[in-house]
Amino acid sequence: MMDQRWRPTVNEREFIEQALQSDLRVDGRRPFDFRKLKIAFGREDGSAEVELGETRVMGYVTAQLLPPFKDRPNEGTLAIFTEFSPMADPAFEPGRPGEAAIELGRVIDRGLRESRAVDMESLCVVAGKHVWSVRVDLHILDNGGNLIDAANIAALAALCTFRRPECTVGGDDGQQVTVHEPEVRDPLPLTIHHLPIAVTFAYFGDGNIMVIDPTYKEEAVMGGRMTATINSNGDVCSIQKAGGEGVMSSVIMQCLRIASVKAADITSKIKSNVEEYTTAKALQKVKRTPVLVAKKNDVPDITMESNHDALESQTLKTPNDAQDITKDPPTIPNEKRNEDAKMLTESNLEVESMLNSVTAGESEEAKESESPKSLKDAVKPKHKRKKKQHGKS
Repeated sequence: MMDQRWRPTVNEREFIEQALQSDLRVDGRRPFDFRKLKIAFGREDGSAEVELGETRVMGYVTAQLLPPFKDRPNEGTLAIFTEFSPMADPAFEPGRPGEAAIELGRVIDRGLRESRAVDMESLCVVAGKHVWSVRVDLHILDNGGNLIDAANIAALAALCTFRRPECTVGGDDGQQVTVHEPEVRDPLPLTIHHLPIAVTFAYFGDGNIMVIDPTYKEEAVMGGRMTATINSNGDVCSIQKAGGEGVMSSVIMQCLRIASVKAADITSKIKSNVEEYTTAKALQKVKRTPVLVAKKNDVPDITMESNHDALESQTLKTPNDAQDITKDPPTIPNEKRNEDAKMLTESNLEVESMLNSVTAGESEEAKESESPKSLKDAVKPKHKRKKKQHGKS
């Protein structure tokens, strides 16, 4: 693969080296300046595309349930896979991955796994039987130099936006796993403690000249390279020195100090882009209802006049029902009133006469019951006594 790479001419090599000695670079940057970084996310969770200058890398994250390793039954797994397409660089050959592809995958995997950036224990579903196996696929779309840094940012951005399906454990034995669809339960994000950022340095000459983020042409001229993976807190996660000329320890310490500053800037950019993506994704799930606008009723203006008659003419009219209620009750003629009074008095007299007759009958019976009875009356049957009483009356 290295034999098919573009090789600069003697004049191009001398021009690049002389420019670096004057603290100038071919693309106009300073020695410790990164190229313009752009991060874009796909429609699905867990996909990100990073543009670092002319370098383009796409990262895609997937997960599936697999049995864990025997020595770590309570932890999930994380694997990095790289794909170098011949469309990105003519030096890339399809088929088996070359040295550059293997080195790229190992550097990113070491930075993520050794630093414990992703919480592996949170990926355990059933200890010893089912854990989530997270896979990160990195596709090189265009090789413009410094593939390690671009691929590392793409992997981190994809991991931050990835959502794994939620699963529950049940059944008779308590070990049956049920994976829920995203429509049933919202997927869960990964637990990421920190973001290990890879910063690559290129050395020129005797190792006294160094630059950050080398381009494709600078990589063809450089004498050595070192990649330091460090987080925003200044913790060194890993260091990779890929052969070439030796470097003094003082130069390495200087590179680590510079890398910590650059890692903080890149971390803030990744977090801001991820936050914008999550907010936009959350707004898409919210159902919007149309805003109801109150209609304005045109009320005619009422002009006030000085005359009393004019004011009465402009008063608002009430509905018919209200008018019927507020009206006075209809007047009754005097003749009808007299007739009704006579009828009431006659009915009252009849009722009084009936009451008097009833009371008189009750008084006579009481008198008869109080009068003394003879022995004959007591012996006589009741019907004869009644006849005698009627004859006396």
